[in-house]
Amino acid sequence: MTSALYDIDVQDISGQQHSLADYSGQVLLIVNTASKCGFTPQFEGLQSLYSDFKEKGFSVLGFPCNQFLNQDPADNDEISQFCRLNYGVDFPMFAKIEVNGPNAHPLYEFLKSGAKGLLGSEKIKWNFTKFLINREGQVVKRYPPTAKPESIRGDIEKLLASAPA
Repeated sequence: MTSALYDIDVQDISGQQHSLADYSGQVLLIVNTASKCGFTPQFEGLQSLYSDFKEKGFSVLGFPCNQFLNQDPADNDEISQFCRLNYGVDFPMFAKIEVNGPNAHPLYEFLKSGAKGLLGSEKIKWNFTKFLINREGQVVKRYPPTAKPESIRGDIEKLLASAPA
C-alpha cells in the first residue's frame, strides 16, 4: 500500500526539492522545530535518536516553523547553522514552513488529519509537536511538545522491529 505521505514534496533547508517517497520504508519522526523556544534543547535528544537508529531505517525530519511567538525568525541558512553548531544536528532539516492556517504545508495537513491532538483538535499547539510514522507511511502517534525525545525511544524500537514494507 502506498501512503499519501509519499506523494508530498518538500524543500530541504538548502532549497532543494525532495519527495517524501525518498523515505519510503523508513520509520520517521517528523517535528516542527524552532531555534528560540524553551523546547529547543530537544534538538539534542532528537539527534541522539537519529544517531542511534539511522542505520536501522529511522530518520528524524525537522521542519522549522515561525508561527509560535516568532521563535524561529531566522532564514534557513541561519537555522541550519544554529542547529548544526549548537546541537550537532545532522538529521534532515527542511525549509521553514507553516503548520497551521490557510498556508499550512500539505505535509502538516496530512499529519494533523492522521493523528488528532488533545480533545480531537487538529491544530498544532506549539513547537516540537512530534509525529511518529511507520514504515508504510502511516501516522502512528502524535506527541505533545512536552514529550522528550527519549520518551519516544520505545515506540521507535517497536516500529523498527516490525518487518520492512
